[in-house]
Amino acid sequence: MAPDREPESKKSRTPLLIVASIAFWALVIVLAALTLSGGPGEDAPASTSAPAPTSPRVSERPTASFADAGFAPVGVEDDSRNNALVGVNLAGCADWNTELPFVDEFKLSRKWISQKQGEKWGGGPALATDEHGWVTKLEDDCSAETPVLTFKGHKPAGEYVVLYRGDGDLTITRGATEVSREKGRIVYDVAGDAPGLFLKITRTAPDDYLRDIRVVLPGHEKTYETEPFRPGFLETWRPLNTFRFMDWMKTNNSEIENWEDRPEPTDATYTTRGVPLEVMIDLCNRQLVNPWFCMPHKATDAFVRSFASMVRDRLDPTLHVYVEYSNELWNGMFAQSKYAGERGTDLGFAEKPWEAGWRYTAYRSVQIFEIWEEVFGSRERLVRVLATQSSNPFVSKRILEFREAYRHADALAVAPYMAMNVRRDPEKKALLHADDVATWDVDRVLTYVEDVALAKSSRHMKAQAQVASDCGLRLIAYEGGQHLVGVGGGENNKTMTALFHEANRHPKMGALYAEYLETWRAAGGDLFCAFSSIGIWSKWGSWGLAEYWDESVDTSPKLAATLAWNDSTRLDNAAPEVDGLEDVTVRVGVPHTLSPVVTNDYNSRMALLAAWSSDDPARVTFEDAHSARTSVVVSRAGTYRITLRLSDGFARSSTTVGLVAE
Repeated sequence: MAPDREPESKKSRTPLLIVASIAFWALVIVLAALTLSGGPGEDAPASTSAPAPTSPRVSERPTASFADAGFAPVGVEDDSRNNALVGVNLAGCADWNTELPFVDEFKLSRKWISQKQGEKWGGGPALATDEHGWVTKLEDDCSAETPVLTFKGHKPAGEYVVLYRGDGDLTITRGATEVSREKGRIVYDVAGDAPGLFLKITRTAPDDYLRDIRVVLPGHEKTYETEPFRPGFLETWRPLNTFRFMDWMKTNNSEIENWEDRPEPTDATYTTRGVPLEVMIDLCNRQLVNPWFCMPHKATDAFVRSFASMVRDRLDPTLHVYVEYSNELWNGMFAQSKYAGERGTDLGFAEKPWEAGWRYTAYRSVQIFEIWEEVFGSRERLVRVLATQSSNPFVSKRILEFREAYRHADALAVAPYMAMNVRRDPEKKALLHADDVATWDVDRVLTYVEDVALAKSSRHMKAQAQVASDCGLRLIAYEGGQHLVGVGGGENNKTMTALFHEANRHPKMGALYAEYLETWRAAGGDLFCAFSSIGIWSKWGSWGLAEYWDESVDTSPKLAATLAWNDSTRLDNAAPEVDGLEDVTVRVGVPHTLSPVVTNDYNSRMALLAAWSSDDPARVTFEDAHSARTSVVVSRAGTYRITLRLSDGFARSSTTVGLVAE
């Protein structure tokens, strides 16, 4: 399969650009007239993003509007992260989440549990709730309870502020000591070694039920609305390239089909439907980190179109967007795999469900990519991902070749784990069986990882790199890391589980991670999204790079090695450079052409993105705020600053100059 990756024709867009320019300057004249006459052009508030669509269909982006004032950047430019190769899968939201990404811990609370006096735990009647998940009424002798931070110790110690609206009785029944109480605000003292917390509603007025409950970490009451993310969480992952939101979106076994099914910021908790898209975009804008979104396997075209529209309108325009259809559609343990097989069979793609599923993966992925391209108006900001089974290049080829899906993609994604999957095997026929491995010491486990698991992973990397190269695609990792875990009953061997946990804490595991990542780079892989960020280990695996938010890098060898490699090993790719952009004086209401010379080596194999902004978007507008060469007009005399930001997906640059309007 030879690659065919011709760039979009510029000639085909010329008539549209002419029309856009005419429309833009017509609007500029009107705005200037309004300003000079003291009309709304001078002091009216300006929107800094295009309006959200009001229907599933996407209308064309307005040729000129206050959106052309440019995107008001939130994140601080920092070239120290340029050409970073590491991304991360953020751990899913649950009451046992030990990463604490938010300062409002109620976002990690469990769905309300109904209790009835005299009945067993959870034995109450079905709870009446509103569309956001708030309990609207309680029956006699009943209560509603929800756990949060249900791990032992590792609590941010201090005074937690519980805020709420409505009329009712709310308490934390375990893990905290009440300090003060007034309507709408309760303060609790929580010790660092406290057990899990339990919030309980014993009374709620049906006409003014308890709602908007927040459990704010110590020191964040005044800022939790404007600074919703825990500072330590932001700082840990600041150097990274990409956030993969597979678990934040609750992708596996998702039931989301329609846009109305999506999680929303007004949801009581993020543990039921996932984290709202608005929140994921906000995080990426603050961090200037590329997002990787996984479209639900049942999502309709209208859902995909609305999702893409919100990303287009709200995401920082210098960020690239990785788009993937679901997660591991080849993996029979997930509902999406069965779904793909059934859909592919219904469409006549193959008789065997797994083959039909591979082909349906290609088919539906391309449909989703085309919707994103339609919404964005091009593919420049997109990284269209086709994912596969890392250990099976045969599957990769079948996905890529079906209806030439590779021609519509940008990257082949794999999960090149260092695998040590150990089953319960009473007859001891397998090479590895739990009862035997449980007798090993940690050195023997780590030797196996190095000599067998890493060597096998290396062979898979090289084979998949060849497949990707044959199709002109980047090779990226959607997940990766160690994979020491019991399966098929082996997970119930407590001795082996403890041994695997010990191996993950051992300093040699850090050295293995460094060697493993170097192997990935040598094989031709670029972006590597580790699985996973921070999460408690169990018999189901030791996936977190560290177990708790408060662990030191010095005592977390996997985390330390990953961050150190990210810092020391960078893509060989020069940051975009700008020449010919200097301080300038312009006339009020008269367009001034900006023609900086931008150079870029394109070693990132991604499109160069540009975005203009100013320190006064109400009075400074650009003909095209997303093109390095554009025109600017100022509606009022004064001194301003304008900034051109550039990104090729790995390296960024920012240039600011002065602009005087007379």
